[in-house]
Amino acid sequence: MDNVGIVVDDLEAAVAFFAELGMELEGKAQIEGRWADRTVGLDGVRCDIAMMRTPDGHGRLELAKYHAPAAIGAGPRNPPHNTLGMHRVMFAVDDIEDVIARLRTHGAELVGELAQYEDSYRLCYVRGAEGIIIALAEQLT
Repeated sequence: MDNVGIVVDDLEAAVAFFAELGMELEGKAQIEGRWADRTVGLDGVRCDIAMMRTPDGHGRLELAKYHAPAAIGAGPRNPPHNTLGMHRVMFAVDDIEDVIARLRTHGAELVGELAQYEDSYRLCYVRGAEGIIIALAEQLT
């Protein structure tokens, strides 16, 4: 897999949110032209993208802000976790409580609670920038 794409309304807020998780901004670009229209099946595409890379270099997120045609909502602004479709990206973290505290400075909120799975993991779901749900997993030693 090369990357996961997420359409957002506030590109800078989304970049800051994922940077707080340790992702690095790989680059930004404006996408437009006939090739873009043909690729995504829309006319008059113009969007800004930011490519975020995980610290190990093995995963990337492509964040896209559409200027034309305008982005449309896919349903409720903060859908519940059991909504059909892609619902989260999971990040392995060393100190889950520290990460939650840092993400809260970007407006993030826990979806449920911080929970422990057996003697293996501490886990939680966080709703962050643009209503994007991420999961955090801290492996217990």
